[in-house]
Parts: sequence; structure tokens; C-alpha cells
Amino acid sequence: MKLFAGLSAFSITPADTAGHVDTGALARLLERISAAGADSIGLLGSTGGYAFLSRHERQRAVEAAMECVGGKIPVIVGVGALRTDEAQALARGARKAGADGLLLAPMSYTPLTEEEVFQHISAVAEAGELPLCIYNNPSTTRFTFTDDLIVRLARVPNIAAVKMPLPAQGDFKGELQRLRSRTPAGFAVGYSGDWGAADALLAGCDAWYSVIAGLLPSEAIALTQAAQAGNTSETERLDRAFQPMWGLFKEFGSFRVMYAIADVLGLCHAAPPRPILPLPSADMPRVKDALDRIAAAAA
Repeated sequence: MKLFAGLSAFSITPADTAGHVDTGALARLLERISAAGADSIGLLGSTGGYAFLSRHERQRAVEAAMECVGGKIPVIVGVGALRTDEAQALARGARKAGADGLLLAPMSYTPLTEEEVFQHISAVAEAGELPLCIYNNPSTTRFTFTDDLIVRLARVPNIAAVKMPLPAQGDFKGELQRLRSRTPAGFAVGYSGDWGAADALLAGCDAWYSVIAGLLPSEAIALTQAAQAGNTSETERLDRAFQPMWGLFKEFGSFRVMYAIADVLGLCHAAPPRPILPLPSADMPRVKDALDRIAAAAA
């Protein structure tokens, strides 16, 4: 459970127009996360653009990450792929490179059944031989995990956590109670969807799988620690400062906005992989304004 707890910071994966990963730029981003004191790094998640990279480039990214921060901070590697055998190969490669855990979303072209998802994730968990987090990401995969499927998978060896989308009507406490009452002790329940992080953390979730922490780790850590300490007023103050950024995430998608943030901060100058287009230049001042508001709150 410790691996899938606290703040997990998800980095972008800088690459050129041909999809070749800039391992030097990636290492600098990961070193920044590690130095800030995040609880883990999420590598090659949705923010990391795993679906746009070849297996070879994904392996290069994992090896570069482990060479850079391995042993300093836990690294959780996304191993999603359309084919089960491909996901198994990615899981084995991540383990060989020294990854600490795996993250798996059920990618598909043909809509999947619950039994297909169960068998797919179980097979990858067995092949990877590392603690695995189920990635329930219906906005991307168009597959929504039922409680029954999560409970069934939670009993499979190596499956240790689930990364959930924000619940309907924001009922974090109800969902956490429901899942925890039916899953084994130690099975971790965390959330993505940065604009709901404050409420999720205050409700007692195990982990915040954070997009913004990939580029603003210190600021995200401050929000996480305030919520974990039960400091509601400070949590709400920091979350208010993030609101313009959450608005940009909702409007444009966090994937596009993260590349814009990296550019504004001068952290790297990579563009999102085509066909994804960069944020329109007319909206870049809004990104800078949102960053300024976060920085002012952290000062």
C-alpha cells in the first residue's frame, strides 16, 4: 500500500516529432519531482503520452528514469497496450529496468467486456511480477470498472491498488467506504482528476495521482500535506489558487496544458505528439496568469 500512497507525480515525456524520447529532458523533469519530495513518480501514464510511443521508446524512457531516480523515489510505470501480450512485454521490460510498480488501463479499439478486462489485467499482473495499480480511466478508455470487477481483481496476486476517476456528485467518502469494505486490507484507493484532489484527500483517499505535480511538484505537495493533516482551511486556500489551472485543464485537457506549462516555465520545449496540437498562442497568457496565482499562494 505504501507504494500507492500520498502524492504520485505524473510527468510528461518530452519527445521529438518522430516520437524519439528526449531522455535528458525527461531526466531533468524527474529529478525535479524527486528533489521536491513527492511520494512517487508516475511514468508513462496518460500525461506521459504512453499511447503515442513505440515499445522501444517506452523502454528507453523507463531505463532513463531508473538510471536517473531509481532508488531515490518509487517509480510506477504505465504498461497499457491494445494487445495483452504487448502489455505483458512492457510489464516485463519495466520490471527488468528496475521499476517499483505498474499502472494498467484497459486500452481498446473494440469495446471490452468485464471478463476480457479481468483476464487482460490478471495476465499482465502475473507477467509483471510487480505491484500493479488498476487504472479506471473511462474518459480515455471508454470502459468503466464496476465495483464488482474491482473487488474481483483486488483478489488477484500482485494487484494492489486502483486509480479512480472522480465520483459522481463528489461522494468520495461513500465510494471509499464502499470499496474498502469489499477489498482486502491494504488495497489502496486513489484518485486522478486534479480539480477533485483536495476533496479526495480530505475524504481520506490513499493517493492523489496528480497531473500538475509532474511540473509543479512542490506546490502539489503543499496541497497534499495540508489535506493529509486535516487542515481544511489551508487546503481550501491552496485549492482556490489552483482553480484557474483546473479551469484550463477542463477546457483544453490537461495533456495539452502541461506542455504549455513546461514551455512557460522553461523546463522543456517539447510539443505534444501529433495529431494533438499545442495550446493556441492566444491562450498562453492564461497559463502564465494561472501559474502566477499558484506561485503567489505558495509564497
